[in-house]
Amino acid sequence: MDHSTDRTLDAVGPRLKQLRQRRDITLTHLAEETGISTSTLSRLEAGLRRPTLEQLLPLARVYGVTLDELVDAPPTGDPRINLRPIPTGDGRTVLPLSRRPGGIQAYKFILPTGRDDAEPDLRTHEGYDWAFVLNGRLRLVLGEHDLILEPGEAVEFDTRTPHWFGATGSGPVEFLSLVGKQGERAHVRAASRQHGSA
Repeated sequence: MDHSTDRTLDAVGPRLKQLRQRRDITLTHLAEETGISTSTLSRLEAGLRRPTLEQLLPLARVYGVTLDELVDAPPTGDPRINLRPIPTGDGRTVLPLSRRPGGIQAYKFILPTGRDDAEPDLRTHEGYDWAFVLNGRLRLVLGEHDLILEPGEAVEFDTRTPHWFGATGSGPVEFLSLVGKQGERAHVRAASRQHGSA
């Protein structure tokens, strides 16, 4: 095994711990989801044990990342874009889903469990935002409105209106966000329902 492979495998432990903490998952819950014992998970995160493929596959599935992202593998000749999370330093994970210049930009946000009494830091900027909640409960403060969005709910607004997104105390939240230039809105086309006889 060469030195670059050694370095890659040595970096997996801290990456596993960071992913688990960002998603606000306990070792016990992760053990239940993956079938890997808590002691083994703890040793993997501490770098005391090298991971096997049989361990990495269920971990990648639970965290919703590819194996390459899990081990931070060097880029290959694969033409697909390898989207990397943007570190925010506050426990939030921002994953860009599009990289083309201009037009509507797509992101997936993962916010750790919040506090129900959190004081929102409202921001404004040019553009238009459309957000869709995948998991958890998303708190959106938009101007005078203080809303709780459940999974499957969406919101669309002008980002010149002061706004703030956060998770509630009930757990972490994952949502998709489409952000466009001022006046450029996301349009969702719903399929019409066909009514047939039973």
